[in-house]
Amino acid sequence: RELRRRGRCAPMAILNAATTVRHEMNSLSPSIQTKLEDLCRAILAEPAMEQHRLRVDQFMINDAAREQYVKVSEQGEHLHHKQHQGVQLTDAEISAFEQEREKLLSDPVARGFLDAQEALHEVQETVNKFVKKSLELGRVPAAEDLQGGCGSGCGCDHKH
Repeated sequence: RELRRRGRCAPMAILNAATTVRHEMNSLSPSIQTKLEDLCRAILAEPAMEQHRLRVDQFMINDAAREQYVKVSEQGEHLHHKQHQGVQLTDAEISAFEQEREKLLSDPVARGFLDAQEALHEVQETVNKFVKKSLELGRVPAAEDLQGGCGSGCGCDHKH
């Protein structure tokens, strides 16, 4: 959900990730690569995906929403860093952060972006979980194989 990571904005990080994926795809057999591309096309063809992409695009052209997002992200990182170092946060710091966060969440363009990012992340996680479970089981997983959230070997009490 971060717009800036390692000094880059989200679009640059996405482009770099796409380049990495292209290089990694070369290690796949042609039939798997074709099926993977078909899956991507099917996902992108879903009407909801176009809406999510539109929300991201609207956010990217809205300077005020992006600046507010960056401000809240950086402020949150700063507070997290302070806490991690054992520094007690003041009520004023927490209140200021919460006010900026509420301002961000009340902006419909920013809210749409955050919702779209969450939805896109859920799609990615679902696909990853399905592929991972297929590789673990050596077969296509049934619905009951995908129940539970952790995955095998996590150490929790869920039945995997």
